[in-house]
Amino acid sequence: MSNGTQDEDLMTPTTLTILPVEERLDGIVPDVERIVLEPLIAEVEQLKAERNAVVLAHNYMTPDIFHGVADLRGDSLQLARLAATTDADVIVMAGVHFMAETAKIVNPDKTVLIPDLRAGCSLADSITAADIRLLRQRYPDVPVVTYVNTSAEVKAESDVTCTSSNAVAVVESLDSDRVIFLPDQYLGRWVASQTDKEIILWHGSCEVHERFTGAELREYRTAYPGIQIIAHPECPPDVLDEADFVGSTSGMIDWVKDELPRQVVMVTECSMSDNVAVESPQTEFIRPCNLCPHMKRITMEGIRDALLHMRHEVHVDPAIAERARSAVDRMLAVGARR
Repeated sequence: MSNGTQDEDLMTPTTLTILPVEERLDGIVPDVERIVLEPLIAEVEQLKAERNAVVLAHNYMTPDIFHGVADLRGDSLQLARLAATTDADVIVMAGVHFMAETAKIVNPDKTVLIPDLRAGCSLADSITAADIRLLRQRYPDVPVVTYVNTSAEVKAESDVTCTSSNAVAVVESLDSDRVIFLPDQYLGRWVASQTDKEIILWHGSCEVHERFTGAELREYRTAYPGIQIIAHPECPPDVLDEADFVGSTSGMIDWVKDELPRQVVMVTECSMSDNVAVESPQTEFIRPCNLCPHMKRITMEGIRDALLHMRHEVHVDPAIAERARSAVDRMLAVGARR
């Protein structure tokens, strides 16, 4: 098993090639679906121009959104940082709520919209700011490292944030033999396997990644001899033990582009395989299709309606945003681990 160490936050996310509306989904979705979507895409494009807006799409978005209307694509913090440099007045987050909050934290003067307020995250919901305050009482003077998949309130109570690709570098940058790592227990266990520091864990998890099992992956190896398995570190340890490569979503994308595997299982949210497959035609993707129900609340119609009605605007209390931004800035100061 190899480990992905490319920093997803310092990489440049892919941008949408400016194609005519009728060409954007050609060969990506069935023709009957494409015909229905093209008028919606055209409407979204018109509204983006009228509102001076951009659409940010996470890698887990469905292909119609990812390839049809996204101006920037990538991971949550990637997109938030890139959004800070755009001239757009309005940012539509095609992702879940904590991503929209993060976009607002680093873009306080822009209007940030999320198409569906129900687009939450089981991992972000697994911990609160009050939980961190209690942990600090139990473990005084132990620094708190918090995954970006958390609310603004949680980030505000943390010393530093991290991503899946730079978590080890962030932990090792701290002048402490013990570190509280929140909230993903599996990412935390993976970090613990990569460092000599003592890692104090929280028992949160991603409802998508925790459904994968090592036994399931062994079955894929039997059914597809020679297949390559790449996994996100939010997966349980038995899954990571079976993987040929462990890395962040951006790390997995780059691994496929660099290694050009004949067949691959991408052990993460299912839509990502769909999106990567478009740009990696040489590789056959065997899909263990675990979908994120929260990501799938974001639809093309929802993006259209968000722009049409300027809903649902995301607000973060300025005092919380300032403290959360401090934790994010400390992470960025660590730099890339390669």
